[in-house]
Amino acid sequence: MTTPNSQSSLQHWIDWLLQLHPKEIELGLDRIRQVATSMHLFSPAPFVISVAGTNGKGSSVAMLVAILKAAGYRVGAYTSPHIQCFNERIQIDGVPVNDTKIIQAFDQIETARGGVKLTYFEFATLAALSIFKHASLDVVVLEVGLGGRLDAVNIVDADAALITAIGIDHVEWLGDDRSVIATEKAGITRSGTLAVCSDDAPPESLLAYAKQHAVPLMQLNTDFTLDCSQESWSIIGVSEAFINASHMDLQNFPPPCLKGAFQWQNAAGVVALLSLQERLKVGKEAICTGLQQAKHPGRLDCFQVQGQPWLVDVAHNPQSAQALAHYLEQISSDNSGVGYTAIFSVLNDKDALPMIKMIAPFVQNWLIVDLSIPRASSLEALTVLLRRSGVSECCISPQETMVKAVVSAQKASNFPVLVWGSFFTVSQVYGCLDRRLDLL
Repeated sequence: MTTPNSQSSLQHWIDWLLQLHPKEIELGLDRIRQVATSMHLFSPAPFVISVAGTNGKGSSVAMLVAILKAAGYRVGAYTSPHIQCFNERIQIDGVPVNDTKIIQAFDQIETARGGVKLTYFEFATLAALSIFKHASLDVVVLEVGLGGRLDAVNIVDADAALITAIGIDHVEWLGDDRSVIATEKAGITRSGTLAVCSDDAPPESLLAYAKQHAVPLMQLNTDFTLDCSQESWSIIGVSEAFINASHMDLQNFPPPCLKGAFQWQNAAGVVALLSLQERLKVGKEAICTGLQQAKHPGRLDCFQVQGQPWLVDVAHNPQSAQALAHYLEQISSDNSGVGYTAIFSVLNDKDALPMIKMIAPFVQNWLIVDLSIPRASSLEALTVLLRRSGVSECCISPQETMVKAVVSAQKASNFPVLVWGSFFTVSQVYGCLDRRLDLL
């Protein structure tokens, strides 16, 4: 493939980036730090917030952006993966940047990198930092892609760090020990710099890391607690350090508009972090507005297609599947006992068996699809997983393409549809439905 240039299309650049490095993921900061140094990209804005975790990162970023925007700040956000288009990864004030800005950034990186081989994610991270640096922003929120300590985002020394729910995912790179994973996530923190953890039961290794590296860490259920009612929620300080540091009325916030009980926990972490930092002035009114305006596509997205209810969620590991199951249990009375038709596929490196077992009680029929990407599970593998989870063979319907799966789901119009299992599953279904997500 020919090397793209400033006149090439964004798709040409992305196709080229995907084959630039022999590995999809290669953790480590030396390569990206070398290029970032030559481009002076370590300070993309006066204030930077880094967000790491296994689940809840994207939702927390969405809430942070909405709140900071409501407070009058110009905000950049870098997230991954995208659902429908690459531009979703790099947003300013909640709006994806256009192709031209990304192409210009890619072209500058290509010139600056010399012989350094960068992964797709490293190239994307540098592009985001470059775009933010030249956009005169007040705040940048950076979502860690994988792990924390060795993730490309961690070349930036953030002014505050948020660690969300910690679970087991990306076993090939992070292992299957939650304590070790927590330490990797903690790698985004810095000595003497505020960090908040919104996991309600994090491994002890997280606190141990914070103590060892002199990180002022505030933990949910240790330093502050979440008090919820149907109409509102509050944060109650527990530790003396939290009570003394917080400078805001933390009572009676409205429920976040993002669906799911776990979003209250994410919101608590976001609000705690904003209340504890001193450099950004964020009032309670802005927090309330932001919580009610935050949007995050693909997370418990409910809509109707020709009168048929659809629920779309990117649950792709046991922890997020458990959250989805909890939500389905909450709303099950509304479905009058009618099970879902599930459009399902999962990547072959995921711990899929417990995921399926959690969701299976809510599903009547399974439409399974090979996603036709390198890490996709085959139809045979998906069938074996479902049968091992106790799903009857008569309830499993292999589909040749995602288009056929969507059509089959629509034909069974008396059943609501559940789409889940992977970001790629959600992306392909959205594409088939031709739904233009409102990311504003």
